[in-house]
Amino acid sequence: MFQEKDNRNIEIGGETVFPGEDKLVKISIDRLPTGTLIDIPVYVFNAKHAGPTLLIQAGLHGDEINGIEIVRRMIQEKKFKIDIGAVIAVPILNIFGFIHFSRDVPDGKDVNRSFPGTKSGSMASRMAYHYISEIMDQMDFAIDLHTGGAQRHNFPQIRFTKNDENSRKLAEIFNAPFSFSSRLIKGSFRNAAFQMGKPTIVFEAGESMRFDDYSILQGIQGILNVLKHFKMISSIDPMYVERTGTVMLSDRKWLRAPTAGMFIPVITNGSEVRKGQEMGIVTDTYAQRSKKIRAPFDGFVFSVNHQAVVNQGDALFHVGKPI
Repeated sequence: MFQEKDNRNIEIGGETVFPGEDKLVKISIDRLPTGTLIDIPVYVFNAKHAGPTLLIQAGLHGDEINGIEIVRRMIQEKKFKIDIGAVIAVPILNIFGFIHFSRDVPDGKDVNRSFPGTKSGSMASRMAYHYISEIMDQMDFAIDLHTGGAQRHNFPQIRFTKNDENSRKLAEIFNAPFSFSSRLIKGSFRNAAFQMGKPTIVFEAGESMRFDDYSILQGIQGILNVLKHFKMISSIDPMYVERTGTVMLSDRKWLRAPTAGMFIPVITNGSEVRKGQEMGIVTDTYAQRSKKIRAPFDGFVFSVNHQAVVNQGDALFHVGKPI
């Protein structure tokens, strides 16, 4: 997928990381109203020998903490002792959102809708601009770590770009429980990377502001699978998850609440379902009326809404057919 090149220096935030060197560097972004400087911490692991440069990032949305824990745990457990190439690991991209338990930055803008950004724009736009110029120009491919939002729990899954065969291949290598293509969103990190010709996959697992150890282990295993495939590491020890292959999904469909009420799922996220199978009910509080949610086709459920009280039209289950 990637042609090997001579190893080189990695330059971020005015600092140089030489071949054979590991270093924590920082990209200065802005200040809080108190004057406290806010910067993006970036870990760089630069091997002596030539190879690809992989960006692993988390916390693009500040409330999506499973990805943050994946990167933190891999750094703590020294999983980035690579033989060739370089790993650029960003545990928290959106420091502002993380501080405020928020998806967005304080002005309400979403960094993941602000790429490629501008040098003198909004806070989110400036963050995107610096990220492209400081990091994305130096990467060969990327893994972007996310979780479900709005109390939706995503079963571990990889999303890749439909018209990018290299990103599909990355999805297969990562080997999450489920994989599927998804459209590029204007202003997103993945769209910006696609425009730069840099294959990117998005790992979605768990829900915002909740640690999910199963999702974290799936994410660690997937990243190690990628490192091993490109010979950046020689072995995976220990193996966190073993799987024959990812299940590719198509014909995805959100099942929505037919009425307002209390939502009670009766199936487990990640389960295989059959057409017509009962997946949950929406009921009123007086046990007078209830409506069943049934599977529209044979397939798998890979996202479940954990909101107990729902309004008509709210997304409840995300299901897809295996290819």
